[in-house]
Amino acid sequence: MKERSVVHATFVIEKKYPAPTERAFAAFADPKKKRRWYGEGGESTLEQFDMDFRVGGKDRTVRRAKNGWTFVAESVYLDILPNRHIVFAYTMSVGEKRISSSQATVEFLPQLGGTMLIFTEQGAYLEGADGPKMREDGWRLLLGQLADALAIP
Repeated sequence: MKERSVVHATFVIEKKYPAPTERAFAAFADPKKKRRWYGEGGESTLEQFDMDFRVGGKDRTVRRAKNGWTFVAESVYLDILPNRHIVFAYTMSVGEKRISSSQATVEFLPQLGGTMLIFTEQGAYLEGADGPKMREDGWRLLLGQLADALAIP
């Protein structure tokens, strides 16, 4: 029997932010705010950031790593309930090679002194993909950058 060519996995990240739910949600909904924490910074150069935040809307982010590789993330919004949740499906590619397809849910729960954000990803990581552990680490990094962005008034 040959090895499987797809690895399926689910991971959940819970993170509390000392910002009101409306402000945490806006960091995902407003293109300028999302670009700050999601698109910029890190080890790669942002080449493209397009965002259409509405049900059926699509996002496209292209980054170039120092080694010259191009990483492409393309998303479609499946459901949005303002200040409560965002559900989107997205694919990741390295150059022209698709490495994964995922569905993600971001929940925003009001808590005393801030917001509890629950990020859940259900993914299919294709042959040659980064895999669920690296993807979870990537989202943990991004959600840390979100914390930094929310700290700026």
